[in-house]
Order: sequence, then C-alpha cells, then structure tokens
Amino acid sequence: MNFDYNETQLMIAQSIKDFAEKNIRPNIMEWDEAQIFPISLFKKLGEMGFMGVLVPEEFGGSGLGYHEYITVIEEISKVDPSIGLSVAAHNSLCTNHILTFGNEEQKKKWLPKLATAEYIGAWGLTEHNTGSDAGGMNTTAVKDGDHWIVNGAKNFITHGISGDVAVVIVRTGEKGDSKGMTAFVFEKGMSGFSSGKKENKLGMRASETAELVFDNCRVPDANRLGEVGQGFVQAMKILDGGRISIGALSLGIAKGAYEAALKYSKERYQFGQPISNFQGISFKLADMATEIEASELLLHKAAFLKQQHKAVTTSGAMAKMYASEVCVKVANDAVQIHGGYGYTKDFPVEKFYRDSKLCTIGEGTTEIQKLVISRNLLKE
Repeated sequence: MNFDYNETQLMIAQSIKDFAEKNIRPNIMEWDEAQIFPISLFKKLGEMGFMGVLVPEEFGGSGLGYHEYITVIEEISKVDPSIGLSVAAHNSLCTNHILTFGNEEQKKKWLPKLATAEYIGAWGLTEHNTGSDAGGMNTTAVKDGDHWIVNGAKNFITHGISGDVAVVIVRTGEKGDSKGMTAFVFEKGMSGFSSGKKENKLGMRASETAELVFDNCRVPDANRLGEVGQGFVQAMKILDGGRISIGALSLGIAKGAYEAALKYSKERYQFGQPISNFQGISFKLADMATEIEASELLLHKAAFLKQQHKAVTTSGAMAKMYASEVCVKVANDAVQIHGGYGYTKDFPVEKFYRDSKLCTIGEGTTEIQKLVISRNLLKE
C-alpha cells in the first residue's frame, strides 16, 4: 500500500487550506454563535468542485475518488467542522444517493445542480421516535395514480430548511418490514412539503439541522429512486459511505485540535520553559498523534475498499467508530493542555471540543458501530 498522498490529493489539500483561511476562519465564531448557515460559502465551494467530489464529470462533478474526498472533508474540518459536516452530508448522502440509485434521467436532472451547489442537498431517514430503528418509521407514502401522497415528519435533517432537494426514505409497506420502505426526491416548493423546527445545538452550529414536514405532499412517481420497497437497503448502502464521511470529519477535528494544542504547548511557558517540555504534556501529545495516525490508516483502508467496490460495512464502521472516539478524546486533551484558556472562546479548542461530540452520534452512535462490526465478525 502506498502511504504517500498523490499529486491530486496534495493539490486539493493546499487548495482547501487556502480557501479555508480566506473564507472560513475569519467567520467561525460569528457563524457559530448566531447559528448562521453560510449558503454563499457553499456556492463558492461548488464553483471549486468540492460539492460534487464523487460525481462523474459527465454530470458536472469532479469525478474524484474516496481518498480525495477524505482529504476535502478533513482539511475543511481542521478549520471549521460545521462546514465540513455540511459538505459531507451534501456529498455523501443526498448527492451520492441519487448518483448510486437514480436512473439516467434523474441523474441528469439533479446531479449537475447538486455538484455545483446551485442546489443544496438534504437526506432524511431519522424520525422523532425512531432514531436508529428506521423500520419503525411513521412517515408514509400511499400510491395515488402517478403520484404518492406523503404524510409525516423527519428530524435532525442537515439542511432541512435551506436544502433545495431532499432524498427521503418513507414507509410504503408494513411497519417493521425492511422491504416496506422507498426513497423519493422532494424539491423545495412542492405542495405539502415544508421545514419545521430548527435545532439549537451544542456544537456544529453553522451546519443547519431541522425538521422536514410532509402534509399530504404529492410527489411524482418519477421522483422515486429505484424500486418500491428498496429504500431501506439503499439507505444502508449509503450509510456505509456516510461512515467514511464522519470518520473524515472526526479526523479533521482531531488534527485541528492536536495542532492547536501542539502550538500552544510550545508557546506557553511555566517555570522558565515551554510546557511541552514537561512529560505530562509531551506524553499526552504523543498519544494524540499516535491515535490520529491510526484513525487515518483505518479511514484510508475503508476508502480503498470503497474505491474497489468491495464490501466496506465492517471497515467503514471500524474507521468511523475509532476516529470519532479519538476526536472526542483528542479535543478533550487539547482543552486540558490549554488549561483555563481552553475553556474560553479565545482559543479554537473550545469549539473543537463542542463539535467533536456529534461524531460519536451522527451516522449511528458508537454502540451502533460496535453492533454492525460484531454482527459482521460473527458471520465469518
């Protein structure tokens, strides 16, 4: 295995770094404190090709692979994880669902606009009372001629208000039946399709999270992705890639927090010397660096398998689980290294600390990942 970044990855990393320093870093706290979702920023990212990383060039995308995709999410998240989260959700959930399961007409209709961020994408599976129990969803679709009538609501939806299109999985069969769910594309402005409550969150506050509400919404059968009853199977495959996304987000947070802690430890003097000279600090830094390295290797193994169209459920869950736990630990240690200053908003580790926790929850909790891994191991 080649551990060196290729020329494309290095170019992408530098391009994102430059973009983030100019367009993201000056606005981080303003966006965070006011919970501003900066749509204009994503339009700029779309112009650069970073909102359609995995989309083939024939549909207006960049036509890149998962290693490059990890690089994009990681580098953005080192500066502002909120922006990294939104870029990940747009790319790997909404856009990738249409790319993977849409027919040619559907791909031509929606992918070019998503890949350039003319459209912002959302993806809906979770509901208020179901969480990871997707089979118990209450949002239903009933066939009515060449349309479906949809009623219900989804929550914790990234871009639930600002999204122009949303891929949503709804129940078209019996509750609890894994073959009783179907995916549809909903467009902003459809009658009966609206946004609900916007969540007031601990972290990731510049990434919009809200409800999607369906009140006798009529969606054309032409907007159905794949066969009736295949929605749950599709969602599980999409979440395999989603785990790589959250792993990359976690990696970026961990690296951002670690770099801030390393810099501070060299600049902060106590007893006539930088605190990095003290074993209690230097050992903590060594642990952080080692765990980040292990996270990165797990992630790129999962990306390699995904790129080769091989089974990625176990490796993706391992990468997501480990990287997300590491990012929380590293963010916590980074605050500790900063001491009292780490508890203030004058230093970036305070925000990394708040943002990190979502990574052990989004795309399935740590416990869910352990369940996925153990089930697959026991099948062998």
